[in-house]
Amino acid sequence: MASLDELIRQDEEENQQELAFIRSQIPADMKEFFSDSDILYIMDAIVDYYYSSGILEGDDEEVDIDMEKVADYVCKQAKKDNVGTFDPQDVFFIVQADLDYQEQNL
Repeated sequence: MASLDELIRQDEEENQQELAFIRSQIPADMKEFFSDSDILYIMDAIVDYYYSSGILEGDDEEVDIDMEKVADYVCKQAKKDNVGTFDPQDVFFIVQADLDYQEQNL
């Protein structure tokens, strides 16, 4: 069994791989607008949406994810958490890239 430090290190490595993937997928003008910490926050908010919405609780093998709803949720959370004000249309690209990464790495 891996130690807590090892699990944290693995999680950080995976986050960095996902961050690099998202950066490679989003439009060039967005790469400069969103910092790494912004994207990492958005990644966490996306996961929070999946858990809080109950979307992961079903028994279905395929889940229909409304990426616009996810982007809207992320933007509201970012504003609430004083992280920043993001345009849902921009965040949509990050949500899409995040989902693509998850599908490729299941």
